[in-house]
Amino acid sequence: MLGTAVRVGPLDMSLLHWVNDALMVLFFLLVGLDLKDELVLGELSRPAKALLAVFAALGGMAVPALVYLVFNAGGPGQSGWGIPMATDIAFALACIHVLGARVPAGLRVFLMALAIVDDLGAIVVIAVFYSGGLNAAPLLAAAGIMAVLLLLNRVGMRNLVPYMVLGIALWYCFMQAGIHGTIAGVLLAFTIPLGADPRTGPLHRLAGRLQPLVQRLVLPVFALFNAGLPLAGVSFGSVTLGVGAGLILGKPAGILAASWLAVRLGLARLPTGADWSRGLGVGFIAGIGFTMSLFIAQLAFPAEALYDEARLGVLLGSLISASIGVALLLRPPRDSGTAGRRSGASRNGEAL
Repeated sequence: MLGTAVRVGPLDMSLLHWVNDALMVLFFLLVGLDLKDELVLGELSRPAKALLAVFAALGGMAVPALVYLVFNAGGPGQSGWGIPMATDIAFALACIHVLGARVPAGLRVFLMALAIVDDLGAIVVIAVFYSGGLNAAPLLAAAGIMAVLLLLNRVGMRNLVPYMVLGIALWYCFMQAGIHGTIAGVLLAFTIPLGADPRTGPLHRLAGRLQPLVQRLVLPVFALFNAGLPLAGVSFGSVTLGVGAGLILGKPAGILAASWLAVRLGLARLPTGADWSRGLGVGFIAGIGFTMSLFIAQLAFPAEALYDEARLGVLLGSLISASIGVALLLRPPRDSGTAGRRSGASRNGEAL
């Protein structure tokens, strides 16, 4: 069923590829809208908090990739190094939301900013390392479409229809050029104007319409097509170990080490109201890779056997990371009476 060919105009792809290469564009469009909103108006517009999120996200991407390569460098699974780099922002924030007031507000904001920067990093990795050979003619056409989109933004076009029509053309050109089509969704998002009143402007209108569609249709369909594992014949090999260890060990280690370094260098300030154990809990929550990790796995391993190994690693790694993170965040602070005094010491790295 998943391999059934479906032709739409000049494109003839399997049903699985229509889901991963076309339907998921809506998910990446929503991610791009959130990124632009945070960069212009949100937490990432504040240098101190943005630097902390950038450092933490870079550490949380680099270390899992290195951990993965410890198990797979030089082997058939080497190309999957990008799989454990990604954080699933939706599942991570859902865990934090369920925990409620047990997670200080500063840490919730930190996780959101970290996950957004992480998504941006994953998009760059997909564009640079997991796209095919480039075809010059459609790439030039895509550049022309982007120029028109930027011009529409510049002249203040608030009607979303021209953006959507040109966005479909941009996606098609990317597909023909050898760049993964989902990147078109992110680039399109950055051309959507905020408007004079961002709360009612085109960007927020489009995000409001996409949110329920992505949550109720796009992600469930993607999970249905990609997360299912045949129980027979799936081996627990080096790819599974690399992905699982990258998510469970690499993510929290990279995030905390990079955050500590940013504070020690005086480049960023850490969130208040939490100790290192809660920071570690957030690091484990960031190890929930699911959607983006499965997506990169599909790009990295066209071969079914390695893809199944990677999916097993993503599912086990995400589940174990989430469980450890929730357990750490459910624990009361070691000394709740002095939490307020300790939060003021964050510049010295005594709180996270």
